[in-house]
Amino acid sequence: MNTAVAVREEPELLNLDEVRIDPAWALRVPASLALRKSVLPLSSLNGVVQVACLNLDDAPMLQTVERYVEHPLHPLLAERESLRRALTRIFGAVSIPGSVPGTPMRLRVRDGRANDGDEGSVALSDELMQAALLRGASDIHIDPSERQVRIRLRVDGELETYRDLPGDLHHGLISRFKVLGELDIAEKRAPQDGRFTVSVGASGQRVDVRVATLPTKHGERMTLRLLALDTSGITLEGLGMSPHDLDIFEQAVARPHGLVLLTGPTGSGKSTTLYAALKHRLAAIGGNFITIEDPIEYEIPGVAQVEVDSVDKVSFRKALRSVLRHDPDVIMIGEIRDPETADVALKSALTGHLVFSTLHTNSAAGVVTRLIDMGLQRYLVAATLRLAVAQRLVRRLCPRCRVARPMTAAEAAILQRPELAGSTVYEPRGCLHCAGRGIVGRLGLFELLPMDEALSGAVTRGASEAELIEPLRKNGLRLLHDDGIEKALAGETTIQDVLSAVTVW
Repeated sequence: MNTAVAVREEPELLNLDEVRIDPAWALRVPASLALRKSVLPLSSLNGVVQVACLNLDDAPMLQTVERYVEHPLHPLLAERESLRRALTRIFGAVSIPGSVPGTPMRLRVRDGRANDGDEGSVALSDELMQAALLRGASDIHIDPSERQVRIRLRVDGELETYRDLPGDLHHGLISRFKVLGELDIAEKRAPQDGRFTVSVGASGQRVDVRVATLPTKHGERMTLRLLALDTSGITLEGLGMSPHDLDIFEQAVARPHGLVLLTGPTGSGKSTTLYAALKHRLAAIGGNFITIEDPIEYEIPGVAQVEVDSVDKVSFRKALRSVLRHDPDVIMIGEIRDPETADVALKSALTGHLVFSTLHTNSAAGVVTRLIDMGLQRYLVAATLRLAVAQRLVRRLCPRCRVARPMTAAEAAILQRPELAGSTVYEPRGCLHCAGRGIVGRLGLFELLPMDEALSGAVTRGASEAELIEPLRKNGLRLLHDDGIEKALAGETTIQDVLSAVTVW
């Protein structure tokens, strides 16, 4: 008689280097517990909090974690070294097992009560900064209402609620950030602006924080903008351009002189594209680089960066005229805001400088119309403009959990591509690797208008936007919505994001 022996299968180890951690859950447990027991809440999927640990059979530890997160748990066996690295990112340098003396306190808020005083405000401000950095947020919004304070983070271009705090924490929290930003804590009836810099983790990465206050009915509203000073991750290849568009862009960046203009609404990623272009040019060719910005969003080694001030001692116009006396090869102007700045920029490009800047229009062809509306001569625009780029940002789908579906006939009709009805497109779902959101960052949609001899002649003759685009469309020029459709069909983003980001003519 054969006897069957049941063999317990070992669970697969979870590599936390491939997992996005949601600070809304990770920071609910005290640092001392997380470090001592090697346990870390990751995210919530369908109302169940996923928890990484080294021992699935430690019931008392899991019960303690469940009391803190106040949701049912699903424990996951984590790979030891990746868990150590994750705890290091969140709680500082650690060794597993064991705890680190002097670990920062986490503020606990229960039943509408919290530890108050300076210590509580410091703990809460530290937690909010850490949560924003872990989530990769660009902004922290502190919005007071009659009885509570809502904390929201802007992540991947969208606002998400982090926590709702009792209203009695508002004053201490605002005062703490005012002190950091060197603002007047006694002034509550006038808007104020300030800044401070924080260092992140053991690596010491620096993040510049811009602080802005605004008086409202229920108290001061505060917004903190986080500007990472590390530019190592900003590359042309990471912007999301197709190989064809990237080749055109690189050719324009490599030119010895001319004007390269980026256009799009606020928050469309223009500055990031400009920085990537500067870094690419600096590494490939080198030279004397000077930028004029408001504000300086990233520090680039080897580039002289000038910041425009609020009292107009250093304006775009004044700085640009002075910069030309410093023998620059490449000039970057944060934004062309007025006819005088546009005029100096074009003349700089005409006299042997490569000039990068941004402009507010809806399309790449609209750059030509906008410059002419600002009073510039058509022949100057035709002679200096080398490339106009329109761009938008859309959410990037998590490739691990995206869900396929057919494109509806209504969507295809809105895109003016009825033949695409029934084509496979994708929707976000949510998994461990994207912290349950189905989104893993953003990518750009691009529309490039390279100026060649024929197009320059058309500009000089007074061609309209439609007349500029038509011959290029016949030669394969893709508009913003064309790029969006291609990326939606490739599963990189959703049709809804494309429709909300671009206008279909």
